[in-house]
Amino acid sequence: MGSALIAFASAFALVLAVELPDKTLVATLILTTRYRALPVFIGVSAAFAVQCVIAAAFGGVLTLLPDQVVAAVVAVLFALGAFLLLREGFAKQDDEVADAEEAAPSVSFWRAALTSFGVLFAAEWGDASQIATAGLSARYAEPVWVGLGAWVALVLVAGIAVLVGRKIAAKIKPHLIQRVAGVVFAGFALFATYEAIFG
Repeated sequence: MGSALIAFASAFALVLAVELPDKTLVATLILTTRYRALPVFIGVSAAFAVQCVIAAAFGGVLTLLPDQVVAAVVAVLFALGAFLLLREGFAKQDDEVADAEEAAPSVSFWRAALTSFGVLFAAEWGDASQIATAGLSARYAEPVWVGLGAWVALVLVAGIAVLVGRKIAAKIKPHLIQRVAGVVFAGFALFATYEAIFG
């Protein structure tokens, strides 16, 4: 049970750090300017659940391979995540929230939920959090707990976007957090590379 809790906590902390300043928060924020909060929250939470299951399952399959091969794949996954985060962290900042469109006319609950699901599912595909979930799932051999930790972190980010809205977007420095998370990913990649070579 101890390793399961470590896997859960690691996934939760890493995904939260990666996604708090990322497009997940911004996309959810923009969706809540167009639709009611509840269907947006349900739609994005469902999208995150599907993404986490896919990523954790992929990581779980990796555990069937020899340890050094798993370490090499994990190193590549985290190196890719580090690259994505550092690229975004040093990119020119876009004022996406300020440019959000005016709220659209009222639409049905299910249409808003399905739209939110589609937007976030597409936005998160191959994202740093999905890569992190797959990598941690392979690393800890606890795909269920890693997937659950990642999903809880993503739902928390969506909840923050829905509840706090524009206020948090004005307070955080997303590029700074992305840079720190990118360095953390790079550290994981180096450690996994060491394990692949000398493990």
